[in-house]
Amino acid sequence: MTKRLNAKHKVDRRLKVNLWGRPKSPFNTRNYRPGQHGQSRKSKPTDYGMQLIAKQKLKSYYGNINERQFRNIYRKAIKKRGDTTENLVALLETRLDTVIYRAKFAPTVFSARQLINHGHFKVNKKKVNVSSYLVKEEDLIEVKDKSKSLIIIEGCLNSKERDVPEYIQSDGKNKTAKLVRVPKFADIPYPVQMEPKLVIEYYSR
Repeated sequence: MTKRLNAKHKVDRRLKVNLWGRPKSPFNTRNYRPGQHGQSRKSKPTDYGMQLIAKQKLKSYYGNINERQFRNIYRKAIKKRGDTTENLVALLETRLDTVIYRAKFAPTVFSARQLINHGHFKVNKKKVNVSSYLVKEEDLIEVKDKSKSLIIIEGCLNSKERDVPEYIQSDGKNKTAKLVRVPKFADIPYPVQMEPKLVIEYYSR
């Protein structure tokens, strides 16, 4: 088991959810926290504890973004007009690594980030290797010609594990995708319950 995969599995068990809804998650068979006392920890979380867990779930789901980056995303969300909760999830869902994951060009957000870093994607005909690049509506995302035959991309497109959400237009044959519109929180196909309002409360303390 690789260090990255092992870390993801620990996240599932630490947060007590199958965070990415994957069939191979160890939480499916061991639904308790890791460690010697994992099965005996049953204390009721405080309000702060619930906010912290909500933040950790959301942050981890999007590829375990580091704390500084995640706080900066929150700061951008509160500066935008409108509902801060919707702004927060919109900023997370329009990241290039998230859009590539949603379009089924990668099996996980982690692998999407790796593919981007290795220069396998273009946005509006220009190479982009920054995972946090914010995709705008109608931006054309495409797999580079030399990368279209990558097994990881082909395998994910053929997988029945999840569907492409309706706010992403994905062309598996030509390996292109577009963000049709910025999604609302209710549109996002999270496999577990997310509570972005608690995340806002956590950072608003």
